[in-house]
Amino acid sequence: MTKHPIGRFAPSPTGELHLGSLTTALASYCHIKSLGGTWLLRMEDTDSERCDQQFIEQILIDLEVLGLHWDGDVIYQSERIDIYNDYLFTTLLPLTYACQCSRKSLAQYWEHQSLEQQDETDRLANRQRYPRCCIGAGLSRQQHKLRIQLPDYTIGFIDGIQGIQWQNPQHTLGDMVTRRQDGMINYILAASIDDGLQHVSHVMRGLDILPMTTAQISIMEAAKLPNIEQWYHLPLICNTEGQKLSKQNLAQPIDTRDPSQLIATALQLLQQLSVDMDTPARMLNQAILQWDNAPLQGKQYLDIPNT
Repeated sequence: MTKHPIGRFAPSPTGELHLGSLTTALASYCHIKSLGGTWLLRMEDTDSERCDQQFIEQILIDLEVLGLHWDGDVIYQSERIDIYNDYLFTTLLPLTYACQCSRKSLAQYWEHQSLEQQDETDRLANRQRYPRCCIGAGLSRQQHKLRIQLPDYTIGFIDGIQGIQWQNPQHTLGDMVTRRQDGMINYILAASIDDGLQHVSHVMRGLDILPMTTAQISIMEAAKLPNIEQWYHLPLICNTEGQKLSKQNLAQPIDTRDPSQLIATALQLLQQLSVDMDTPARMLNQAILQWDNAPLQGKQYLDIPNT
């Protein structure tokens, strides 16, 4: 029996919401509500160097103004570090090992490898994979970064927007770092544990996260957590120069002084049927009734509409 649909929006508060993150929030909200489900809000704020309380507060304000009201309490990953460490040192312990390799030492290793390998294709294919220099070194797990061994076989899943996907997590990510030496938890580890503990059934997020999906599937299975029933990876929103809208590309924060127009713009960007200009609550209710993934299927990029 299919469980009650639970979706989530999980922004990283390293800046304010921009049009790209807004469309993700709006899409995940309308989609899960169209299924009669619950929409959770989680702040992925494990990066203490880049996340800021002022961004958290502004995100909460913007969502409220736009009528995107979450269900239940907001979850803050920065308050859940002990939970992630507990999984790393219990259920996931057999798959993890300590690593002392620095970025500089790995760069030197790959530079040396490139000189020895004549096949450029093989060199590039292997470059992302950690060469497991420390797997048998017996280093202290408390004093060094931790890596997790991802499975070396192909995993398939159906993406509700991008179609059937096949990925080998060991080939795409290798033995990825799950916890830095300073204790900072990796994004995909925290997301995997939280999605499982919150019983999230439907994940709708940006296409840029798609390469990490089989890693998340693997971690959730290894941690004995409930699996995600449905995956949806939204096309990326591009600026006029064809770049993905992101904080790194200096995407402008959204202006919520006219929330109704902002909702209309985001729905147009998501190629949904237009709704009547009204209060945000009424516009969202209409958008929920009309929500349709079909116009997005198979698309990887969306251009900002002319205004």
